[in-house]
Amino acid sequence: MANANPIPLSRLKRPPQSWALFGSVLLLLTIAVIGLIISISLGQIATTVIFAAVIGGVGLVLFAANAEKKRLASLDERKFIDWDAAMPEVQRQSVNIEVRELSKLLGVGDDGLSDLLSAYVVAEDLALRQIQQEEQLPLMRHVSIGRVPFDGILIDNDLITCIEVSFLVVPDIRQDKVESVIKKVSQAAKNLAEMKSKLRLRLMLVLVTQLFDEEEDELRGVLTARRFSETPVDIDIRMLDFEMLQRVYVSE
Repeated sequence: MANANPIPLSRLKRPPQSWALFGSVLLLLTIAVIGLIISISLGQIATTVIFAAVIGGVGLVLFAANAEKKRLASLDERKFIDWDAAMPEVQRQSVNIEVRELSKLLGVGDDGLSDLLSAYVVAEDLALRQIQQEEQLPLMRHVSIGRVPFDGILIDNDLITCIEVSFLVVPDIRQDKVESVIKKVSQAAKNLAEMKSKLRLRLMLVLVTQLFDEEEDELRGVLTARRFSETPVDIDIRMLDFEMLQRVYVSE
């Protein structure tokens, strides 16, 4: 199905190349090199220094232009990202798995699943709001990197931060959740590598907690000790208190 609205990032286009400017720089560099050679042969030290400085300046300009060209190429490579939101069925399946696991930990029966589902959806929404507020970067929800879905992504030039949100009511995170996150970001990095993309990936794991202070300390110890040593990209783990998020974004 075609998108109703154009993708905002698709409006980012490379500025047209100025061949006249490139030719002028090349001509200046050629003249400076010839002048340097003549100055050296005539033993004119002052003139030699001037031409050497000109060559050095032109070299810096060309280096900066090449760096900018690579940066713009990285922006173009964002086309590898599937900006369409994941299908509702996929999102629903993911949320239901998380809610079922939470219900087991909390001892909630089927009659309480609806309230738990609402709490989970609110927790994810508020967490992503807070992350965007902290990072001050464009954030897109439920999109894919090389067909690998994430809860959200942050975009900062050629650096894409993949966000996964988890709601914790005990001072631990499920091993299958850890393995799933690592597998997803590994596959996304592999897909981009196969596409020869220059985009860089980072993983942000956002843990929305409803824990006592001592339980949060225990969770930090668990995460530090043994959980993400096999992550193929840099990882940023954020812990956000659910009650704090509600006070900030919901309570008046």
